[in-house]
Amino acid sequence: MGTHKSKDKDHKAQAAEKEVSQHEEPQKAQTVNIKKEEYESLREKEKELQDKILRLGAEFENYKKRVQKERQDWIKYAGETFILELLSIVDNFERAFQAADKTQDFEVLHKGVEMILMEIERFLKEKGVKKIEAVDKQFDPHKHEAIEHIECQEREENTIVEELQSGYELNGKVVRPTKVKVSKKTEDNEQKTENGTEKSDI
Repeated sequence: MGTHKSKDKDHKAQAAEKEVSQHEEPQKAQTVNIKKEEYESLREKEKELQDKILRLGAEFENYKKRVQKERQDWIKYAGETFILELLSIVDNFERAFQAADKTQDFEVLHKGVEMILMEIERFLKEKGVKKIEAVDKQFDPHKHEAIEHIECQEREENTIVEELQSGYELNGKVVRPTKVKVSKKTEDNEQKTENGTEKSDI
């Protein structure tokens, strides 16, 4: 009886191993039969696609090199137009000094320099450069740089009384603040109380 059960177990184990080994066997690749003409046509298309991919890759590399060169040239020569316009102003300076040398007339030089200054201001305005207003304006830390604070009875506190160096904006952005002198309270104003009356010395 025990021998019969042992044989059944062995039979079941062998069957299980056979089933597992069948599942583990790799599936054989399926073959498709096509005509020779179709095969040659597919090979030709494959070759065309490979050539196209290689050509696109080469064109893309050339495109990257061209864009890089154009960018380098743009950076290198971006200021060319600006320089040409500035050179015309330099030419006017040279002509003004030459005329003054010939005539030995200071008035001629002064007039020439004045005209050139007007030309420079026009040039800067065309480029979006605007002079920052300062004198008699309230001090603005975003546009002005206080170099000195001075007592001034004629103006309100924190008012610009003198411009030491002009400041400029480029398209609304401050590129150089104006250096200024700013008014501050006088000693008399400091003696006033909060209600506007002066303190008594008695």
